[in-house]
Parts: sequence; structure tokens; C-alpha cells
Amino acid sequence: MRLQLASILAGFTVLASSVAAYAEKPQDELAAQVRIQGFACDKAQGAVRDKKRSRPDYAVWVLKCSNAVYRVGRAPDMAAKVEVIR
Repeated sequence: MRLQLASILAGFTVLASSVAAYAEKPQDELAAQVRIQGFACDKAQGAVRDKKRSRPDYAVWVLKCSNAVYRVGRAPDMAAKVEVIR
């Protein structure tokens, strides 16, 4: 019984690490949101959280794309506020 339980737990660990490997990076999620709202983001190169502008339930990110840089504010269940920086 213990051996079976250990095998099952080991399987879950492998599965969890596989799922984490395929999880989207913040820049990919933000780039998708920016594109949905009509802005161009050819290739997302990085995203950094703007801690100074962020508040509880409102995250602000600076998204760097190959063709532009955006400030993206996100609140739950609302469209993102997108500002073009460059």
C-alpha cells in the first residue's frame, strides 16, 4: 500500500512539473491581452511588474514587445488599461 501511494505521489510530482513547464509566462499572457484590445505586439520580450503603480486588485506591468513598449493595468473581470510608452 505504501509503495503504491509513493508511486502515485511521484507521478503527481512529475505531472505537476510538466504542467508548470507549459504554463504561460506573464509576458505571453499580457501580450495576448494587448493584442485582443487592438494593439500590436509582434513578439513579447519581457514583462516587469510596476510595484509603485500597482495596488491590491490592480496590477500594473510594463510589457516590452519587439515593436513597442506598453504599460498595462489589469483589474479582475475588466479590460486592461493599455498605454503606449514607446
